[in-house]
Amino acid sequence: MQAAPPRHFPPIPSPLPAIKQPPAGASISYNPHRSTTKTTIASAAISVSIPALIPPAIDPRFFPAADESSATAFWDYQMLFLSQRSETTEPIVLRAIDGAIPADFPRGTYYLTGPGIFADDHGSTLHPLDGHGYLRAFEFAGGGAARYSARYVDTAAAREEKYESDAGADGWRFTHRGPFSVLKGGKRVGNLKVMKNVANTAVVRWGRRLMCLWEGGDPYEIDASTMETIGTVDLIGESGEKERSRRRRVGGGGFRETAVDLAAALLRPVLHGVFNMPAKRLLSHYKIDGKRNRLLTLSCNAEDMLLPRSNFTFYEFDEKFELKQKKEFIIPDHLMIHDWAFTKNYYILFGNRIKLDLPGSMLAVCGLSPMISALSLNPSQSKTPIYLLPRFESPTNGQRDWRVPIEAPSQLWISHIANAFEEDDIGDNDGGGVNIQIQASACSYQWFDFQKMFGYNWKSRKLDPSFMNDSEGNKSRLPHLVKISIKLDQSGACRSCGAANSSSSWSWPADFPTINGALAGQRNKFLYAGTASGTRRFLPHFPFDSVVKLNCIDGTVASWCAGKRKFIGEPIFVARGEGGGEDDGYILVVEYLVSKLRCNLVILDAKKIGRANAVVARLEVPKNLYFPLGFHGFWDHQFTSKTKL
Repeated sequence: MQAAPPRHFPPIPSPLPAIKQPPAGASISYNPHRSTTKTTIASAAISVSIPALIPPAIDPRFFPAADESSATAFWDYQMLFLSQRSETTEPIVLRAIDGAIPADFPRGTYYLTGPGIFADDHGSTLHPLDGHGYLRAFEFAGGGAARYSARYVDTAAAREEKYESDAGADGWRFTHRGPFSVLKGGKRVGNLKVMKNVANTAVVRWGRRLMCLWEGGDPYEIDASTMETIGTVDLIGESGEKERSRRRRVGGGGFRETAVDLAAALLRPVLHGVFNMPAKRLLSHYKIDGKRNRLLTLSCNAEDMLLPRSNFTFYEFDEKFELKQKKEFIIPDHLMIHDWAFTKNYYILFGNRIKLDLPGSMLAVCGLSPMISALSLNPSQSKTPIYLLPRFESPTNGQRDWRVPIEAPSQLWISHIANAFEEDDIGDNDGGGVNIQIQASACSYQWFDFQKMFGYNWKSRKLDPSFMNDSEGNKSRLPHLVKISIKLDQSGACRSCGAANSSSSWSWPADFPTINGALAGQRNKFLYAGTASGTRRFLPHFPFDSVVKLNCIDGTVASWCAGKRKFIGEPIFVARGEGGGEDDGYILVVEYLVSKLRCNLVILDAKKIGRANAVVARLEVPKNLYFPLGFHGFWDHQFTSKTKL
């Protein structure tokens, strides 16, 4: 159950606490292509084994020993973002160090993507969001066996930045700045290589295609049986003048629209020709409508990042990737959309409002600050706009003007959405209406900062965990689970809209919400998310160390905690089989033992979260393949390996 929060959280020293230094007279030489570091003390030579993934600035021999100290907390945080250059040539059988894979665990593969490298061999470091995509695969073929594979996504940017060193190993020299980073060892001023498609944010297997997605470019297709990169996939295939002309006609009207059209026409060739941005950016978050058996994706225009107008296009594909539906909407507001939702009749967008930062833009173009500094949040409105965009034509949708947003009474920046569904309002005295429920994680405009996500400081090139733990001590500013309730009448007019914490008895910071995927777009009872136990003194809120199971009907919660100096990534639900209850299945989550530099894949019984016997099995990833914190994963019920376990 929920842990009682500590009474006081001392602030984490920023940017760097004092740590134990090497002995006097010691010098440290580091070779990133070897697994040892040679330390010379006076005239004696001592060789100490250090994994090759440790960057030169971090030497584990000098980690502070105390478990409850600000220095320990600082280094624990750094250990979640260590580069891992090693890849597997063949799948590796995983050893169960706790429990065993149950006999009824379904066949399939758990894919997890995220950044794999943050520092090159020439002094440059990257924001985690700019790290090259590193795809991990956990294969389950039945019979209690599992294997692990890991490969870098062979993007065009990765091929440019990776080279073979004199020692025969892979070397890296970052040449692209990336939207969130500023290079040190690479070209900085005048460097126009910004949009580096790193394919590091999400992964999906749909039809016969396995794809890794990023927020600003085409997905990269991966061979599911070999983990080799095939190449980019042009899912939406729209960049011609015909499409642009149609957009202008749809959005035309009035002096303001004419001015925005002109600005867009001037920006497009610059963004595409100079910064190599695609005409349309396919967002990394997709949805799967199980009832219709469709993959839903969303794109926006490149110039939308800089203009007070947003062009959104939704696409629906069947399993053969035949485009079944495409719908476009132009919203006269400057919005930043990362995640979205759907119901049987609507696409749903939360209006995260942004604005152009002119001073930041000048510094960004000159290479003196990250490109993302050209944007800032726009907290000018006290409410949150919610756009209900008609997915299909219906009498209700036809009467409602979708351009007019529904306004939630509080100001929320939406991070991720778990689910949304609509139901007929049978209790409506006027004989009709619809109730829409949305489950999401949200934070405050006062806390969210483009330039500080994950606590990365581009000036010092350090990760500062105090930002993610809110130095002001107000956890309600951080990402937390919320539910939004909307009531529409028969004509589609909004009767009421409310936003509240998902549970009245639980409001601890949480993110990466997920559900049983079979219920996407339909009413669900249970929601799972990563959260913090509240037992750590110096890292009270993030990184997450627990999985929470929330009953969305009665608001009760149960949780499982990884333990001391252990952290977790995104949880994902795997159904035990067909015909079972909503929580009849397992939760997969990666456990990071930062003090030992080990990763485990933990299998939890979804029904038993909150009990002492929730852990079904722990599968240990070999130490030399310890990997950094992942972003988003996908459970593929197809087992595609060509070789037997």
